[in-house]
Parts: sequence; structure tokens; C-alpha cells
Amino acid sequence: MMAVLSYRELLGRTFQHRFGESPTAEIRYALTLDDPNTSHQEMLNAVGIFHGSYHPEYTYLRCTEGSVSENDPDPWHATISYRYETPLRGNLEWEPNPLARPDVWSFSTGGAQVPALVYYEGSGNDNVLPLVNGAGDFFEGLTTEEAEVRASISGNRAVYPLAIAAAVTNALNNAPYLGGAAHTWKCSGISAQQSTEVVNEIELNFWSVTVELVYRQSGWPMLLPHVGWHYLDGGSKKVCYVLDDESNEIAASSPQPLNTDGTLKYPGAGGTPDILTRRLNPEVDFSTYFGVPPF
Repeated sequence: MMAVLSYRELLGRTFQHRFGESPTAEIRYALTLDDPNTSHQEMLNAVGIFHGSYHPEYTYLRCTEGSVSENDPDPWHATISYRYETPLRGNLEWEPNPLARPDVWSFSTGGAQVPALVYYEGSGNDNVLPLVNGAGDFFEGLTTEEAEVRASISGNRAVYPLAIAAAVTNALNNAPYLGGAAHTWKCSGISAQQSTEVVNEIELNFWSVTVELVYRQSGWPMLLPHVGWHYLDGGSKKVCYVLDDESNEIAASSPQPLNTDGTLKYPGAGGTPDILTRRLNPEVDFSTYFGVPPF
């Protein structure tokens, strides 16, 4: 039976810590073998240092890598080099079991085109007015860019969460979440790919899952000018009208502002319409499905 006869740590530990970077260290072991065909796993088991093991001197460092060099300096000897790093949040290589690693969050910002319905009057940001012309009409098709915050959540799962992905994709948060009011966060998608790692000589197959959430301060429900070509009058539906120069009612050439009950807001005359808020996406409890960042 092939085996490791003995092993010892080689002199010359290394430690490196550059300003602004995480520290790293390395330790090497020399092994004496009774057979040149001794397996790498037998060598690693003999020394007993594995992914996640603490550094013997710097206990805040964990082993993240081990490499075996055979025939060093002859077929009956080998060298193992161990690399140690800091297990910072987001640097989870020290956790051997991929299914036990916590989810990793990342944030980025960008912009998206949205309908331009309001503008800022004067200096400061307090005087927000409808973006309409002198007759109270909105400018059709006019858009502006609004900032978006994207939160990506990466984690490993034993099975692909198909039912959850179908339930939450395109859904909005039903309550305040990550500093945003209800309906300001949307799950834009969930992706996954198959991955495999070897843990304690056992091959683990799992799914690397990524969730993307997108935040808009104005929210995701549609904002629509409350206007129409028709209005309600005593239960009857009639064509919207305006008054000509002689105060005669004529069919309006553009949609007219309406009240919540469907009646004309400004009978025969123009004016600024109200803004309707219409949510087209379902809402779910984001805290239940996605949790919050671990800090």
C-alpha cells in the first residue's frame, strides 16, 4: 500500500501585504514517499491542511489553495505549497462547501428612459410642476433619463429554483425594501448555470444562481396623464369637446383631461390633467425571497 512516510514544513514562510490589498501567505511542506505513485490526495491527507484551514501564525488567514509538486527533488519526494488569504466578505473561497457559502451582493448604477411628465421650476428641487404647454397639454413621446440602481445577488443552490424564478421575475416589492418605498424595486431576472466542485473527495453538482434587482426612485407603476377622447355624462359616453370662438361645442382634436368619475375635468376648455398611477406588475415580499445584504 502506497503511503507518505514522513513530512515536515520547509523553512521560509512567506507573507505579503501591500497597501490597499488583502494580505497573503504561503507555507511549503516536504514529503517523503514509499512509492513514486502515491496519489496527491494521500499526500494532502497526510499533512492535513485543507481549504478553510487557519494559518498557524496569522489566524485571520485561511487556506484557499494547495498545489502538489512531484519528483522534488526525486521520485520519492514531493512538495506541497499552501496559499492563505483573508476571508473578507465577498471573498468566500475559504468555505469549502459551495452550498454553505453566503450569497454575495453587488451594486451598480445606470440610467433608463422614462416618460417626461414633470420639471423643476427655478432653483432647487422643491418646485416640481407638470411638463405641459400653455394649454395644459403634455408633450407626447417626450422622455428623460432616470437613475437606476442595480443589485445583483449571487449564490449557490442545490437545485434550480424554477418556481421561485417564475413567481418573482418582473415582480415589485410590496413593502419598503433596501431604503426604497413599495413598488420601487423590480426583479428583472434570475439566471443560473451548472457548476461542479470537489469537497472532501466528493464531487458536488449545484447551480450558480444570480438574481438582478433594479431600483427606480419614481417607482415602476405606469404614470399616465388622465385624458381621453370620450367622457361620461349621466352614464352616457360622449365625445370630448371644446368650445370654438363662438362658444359652440366641437369635437376635440386631442384627448381631454378627465375626473376620476370619467366626467370632463375642464368642460369646453383646456387644463392640466391629473396623473394616473397604474401598476402592471405583481407585488411580492422581497425580504422573504431575497433577504438583505449581510452588513
